[in-house]
Amino acid sequence: MSPDSKKLFNIIILGVSFMFIFTAFQTCGNIAQTVITNLNNTDFHGSGYTSMAVIYGVFSASNLISPSVVAIVGPQLSMVVSGIFYSLYIAVFIQPATWAFYTASVFIGIAAAVLWTAQGNCLTVNSNENTIGRNSGVFWALLQSSLFFGNLYIYFAWQGKTHISESDRRTVFIALTVISLVGTVLFFLIRKQEDTKAPGEEDSANEILGDSSDTSFILISIYVFTEKSIKLSFTKEILLLSVTTAYTGLELTFFSGVYGTCIGAVNRFGSEEKSLIGLSGIFIGVGEIVGGGVFGLLSKNNRFGRNPVVMLGIIVHFIAFYLIFVNMPNDAPIAPMEGTDDVAYMIPSKEVAIFCSFLLGLGDSCFNTQLLSILGFLYSEDSAPAFAIFKFVQSICAAVAYFYSNYFLLQWQLLIMVVVGFFGTITFFTVEWEAAAALVTRGSDYSSI
Repeated sequence: MSPDSKKLFNIIILGVSFMFIFTAFQTCGNIAQTVITNLNNTDFHGSGYTSMAVIYGVFSASNLISPSVVAIVGPQLSMVVSGIFYSLYIAVFIQPATWAFYTASVFIGIAAAVLWTAQGNCLTVNSNENTIGRNSGVFWALLQSSLFFGNLYIYFAWQGKTHISESDRRTVFIALTVISLVGTVLFFLIRKQEDTKAPGEEDSANEILGDSSDTSFILISIYVFTEKSIKLSFTKEILLLSVTTAYTGLELTFFSGVYGTCIGAVNRFGSEEKSLIGLSGIFIGVGEIVGGGVFGLLSKNNRFGRNPVVMLGIIVHFIAFYLIFVNMPNDAPIAPMEGTDDVAYMIPSKEVAIFCSFLLGLGDSCFNTQLLSILGFLYSEDSAPAFAIFKFVQSICAAVAYFYSNYFLLQWQLLIMVVVGFFGTITFFTVEWEAAAALVTRGSDYSSI
């Protein structure tokens, strides 16, 4: 097998592994609160929203140490160990206990930071400037396809159920645990790359991570990385883009956890209310893949820059928020086990609910593809701290959103996203206009970004 073929093989294995792990984890996140509200065990007092808040909070803090963990352990073993922790978190739902639930939430927060840092390293090592776009697209498509399979299983497994029994719960989470473990084992198939550099040429991974056996170098690297991130976080561009990033954290929480819970709580959906959670996740995935394909892989043909895509994203989301507001009962996010019989401004429509799922996924892909694009463009020479800040802000806001989702009615959650989304769009436009002006001053073609 040629070196290029081996690298493409590694990317495909990486994507398939993430597809299995996140088929399990995203499905788990989508149904967690619904499952918890259906628990008859009075000894369990956990909250799916609080768990996700803990996960994202720990994930944010762990971004500071994850590069060093990957440097010491190596990317392959880092992903394997992280995958095991993902599987353990899912397995907790087989026989839930409050202490195990929240302990697993802390560990998976750390594991998530390590997993995504190792993924970035693996993607970089197996790509060059000519293949990074293709490889990123292949990985994105495989990752987002995870939204189909788990949710499709939920749709058929919970068809006609208005209550999730203990047997139903165990069957689903045993299956999800096995799926996650399959993805973890597949990481072992990733092949190490031979050193093909000329004598004396520095390896880019070593430039970033240093000699993994040199503890003092690793500690210095942590200090330098943290210092760069702190300095960068106070620059004008990062401060403006942080508002946009904050919005992506809030809407991530809503479409990945809260909205599925809302659908599952609406009694007027009848016997399909629980299976519709799975169908909603499928259509969120369709929106993500459509948006990622059109605005991610085809970004080189965009002559008008990033602003029109972000404008489309906020319009799509505002339409979705309005339809959700008139379609879903206000108490749906915090409804009890029995669900809610309330009505908003129209009789709840399954078709409108699923259409909104597609819009949520499409709008999310618009924002994320353009944020990744502008960060890569502005900080091509210093990308690690910039992307660390991006993940930090996004994760903190997701954690905050999961926390207030325990208490806020639907209308207030939607209002928060509308306000932050509006200002996030304005701040993104400001940074993009300044980037375009700088390109014009240098005599470059705006469409090249």
